[in-house]
Amino acid sequence: MIALTLPTWLSGLDSLAWPWMLLALPLPILMRWWPSRPGTGAALRVPYAADQLQSLGAAAGGAGPRLGRALLWLAWACLCVAAARPQQLGDAVTPPQQGRQMMLAVDVSGSMSEADMMLGNQVVERLTAAKAVLADFLDRRVGDRVGLLIFGERAYTLTPLTADLTSVRDQLRDSVVGLAGRETAIGDAIALAVKRLREQPEGQRVLILLTDGVSNAGVLEPLRAAELAQAEGVRVYTVAFGGDGGISLFGVQIAPGEDPVDEATLNRIAELTGGRSFRARNTDELAGIYAELERLEPVRSAGPAVRPRIERYALPLALALLLAGLAWLLPRRWT
Repeated sequence: MIALTLPTWLSGLDSLAWPWMLLALPLPILMRWWPSRPGTGAALRVPYAADQLQSLGAAAGGAGPRLGRALLWLAWACLCVAAARPQQLGDAVTPPQQGRQMMLAVDVSGSMSEADMMLGNQVVERLTAAKAVLADFLDRRVGDRVGLLIFGERAYTLTPLTADLTSVRDQLRDSVVGLAGRETAIGDAIALAVKRLREQPEGQRVLILLTDGVSNAGVLEPLRAAELAQAEGVRVYTVAFGGDGGISLFGVQIAPGEDPVDEATLNRIAELTGGRSFRARNTDELAGIYAELERLEPVRSAGPAVRPRIERYALPLALALLLAGLAWLLPRRWT
């Protein structure tokens, strides 16, 4: 079994981590020639020790002791090889893709319940349409760490930054209008996202903020929050979502009205932080915006494949112990 295993094991080796450990191979010979200090002798004298040594010497002329010494030399050689840490290259492994540290801030204020969006030939609420587009966007963000926060009158984190995008989708699906209040606190949402992103690597901090209204609640003004984001290196992409106001019937606008979204403020937020501002009046436009965001903030491709080094010292170490055990047993069989 060992004879069959060793050639295969040796052919699979690629390198020794500590080849200088092989210099210890002649150490037993050097120790044999090491000069002893004068005046040293046995610390304990046994009266019948001479008789025992004489009987062992008589048996030393046989083949057993010579075989035992050979086994000990082989055991020492195996031990030196194990100490040199033989290694083998494993199968090629491709590292995971590296992406962004991205927070999604979704407006769940009362206005997101307005049913003026079409999704699959059905009239749906704004939040329902946003959920569908965001879920598809998340499916293509493999490699990113994404966090989700919702905001209305207040801002709350639903999921911290995580690579588990399934959990982010589940939390997004369970969000409902009014969960964080009926009003809109855009400044607080930006400030909370900055707090979550500030410890992440520079250049990867991204906030995508979707809202359909005007900031009318919260502690922090939106532009002041944008200044904080700028100071922390967080790029903010703002998405103004919703119809142009007025009266709609079955998703079709029949009476125009004043645009309820504060596009000027959202544009200024994006400009201050190095992001971009978008306007979506229907589901198709929203999907196109998130496709553009994928181009602006791409998931970086995976790095070159690497081959990990696998430690293979276990076999020579086990062989050394086996040979040493045989060398210890053989003299008792031959005497």
